[in-house]
Amino acid sequence: MQIGKVVGRAISTVKHKSFQGVKLLLVQALDAKGQPDGEPVLTVDNLGAGPGMRVLISSDGKGARELVGAKNSPVRWLTIGVLDE
Repeated sequence: MQIGKVVGRAISTVKHKSFQGVKLLLVQALDAKGQPDGEPVLTVDNLGAGPGMRVLISSDGKGARELVGAKNSPVRWLTIGVLDE
């Protein structure tokens, strides 16, 4: 699990069928000092997070695949919490 900041949404007209109807966010992982840590990742979100919000993300691929309801989905990251300011 990592803390990250939502930097945008991903919108696509062509995507893997397991992503149909799923909200996709672009999240920048943050280090302990709140600085960017690596490249932004694409997460699936069912919590209603939006740009500028701090979130808790996980790279639990199995959990992400359960969220989208497809065992063969290429999804890896998911939003598991929205952090209070």
